[in-house]
Amino acid sequence: MTTRHAASPRLMPLRADHLPQAVDLSRALAWPYREADWRFAFELGAGLAVEAEGQLVGTALWWPQGESHATAGMIIVSSALQGKGIGRALMDGLLRRTGERTLLLDSTQEGLALYTRLGFIAHGQIYQHQALLDQASHFAALDGAHVRFMQVEDEQSVRQLDRAATGRDRSALLSHLFDIGSLLVVDHGDGVAAYACAREWGRGVVIGPVIASGPEAVPDAKALVAAFVEAHRDRFIRLDVTQDSGLSPWLSENGLPCVGHATPMVRTTQALPNTAETDARLFALSNQSIG
Repeated sequence: MTTRHAASPRLMPLRADHLPQAVDLSRALAWPYREADWRFAFELGAGLAVEAEGQLVGTALWWPQGESHATAGMIIVSSALQGKGIGRALMDGLLRRTGERTLLLDSTQEGLALYTRLGFIAHGQIYQHQALLDQASHFAALDGAHVRFMQVEDEQSVRQLDRAATGRDRSALLSHLFDIGSLLVVDHGDGVAAYACAREWGRGVVIGPVIASGPEAVPDAKALVAAFVEAHRDRFIRLDVTQDSGLSPWLSENGLPCVGHATPMVRTTQALPNTAETDARLFALSNQSIG
């Protein structure tokens, strides 16, 4: 009598036909990704999948940002198969593909130990703020006199501002956001000093990235966020803000509470980009996966 053994999990490239099952994997973790969100991430970057018995049981995606950097995220292993080395296999495969790039990711508490063993170093916190804001909710009214919609002729300035704040070439991400998002800029009369994007995502709308520069960077960032909040009342709104943005207490005070956090981590084989010579700052991420 022959005994049948369950097929071993197999590592392979993530395919478009995996995405419906990927939605189920993320829902099991209470992550609010829609299939449209998975497709956005898949089309922007590349990914790995693990299958067992014909079912998707693990994912890991990465997004190149120029030749020197990349971000990673949507790293998921089915709860039924955790502790069997699948997460490590996904990360080893991902690291082979990213090569010598500096790699950034935002870790959950559960992932910290694995990423630390792989050479990632933690720095700061990302604060997740979200709420359903109805018409009666209070949000601080701010002077939005210098806030306007982004115009085609602003695109290059927005790209330059983003590069200055992050030290990375995020051209592909910005091109996708220009196509699907709504963008606002701050212009005090001498060009774009700040920008923000809002787009459909998860349970409602995500506001981010938010980037601002100059002596008015903080009030400009707040004005952009307030403008988007006002435009999307009666919607579920989410922002993922950096620790050094200073926005977290302000958001909580105005009805968008902090409901969780993630730990930014970086693994590098080269010098980190020098952003000390610029006053441009990243206030909010496009989302925790892509950065």
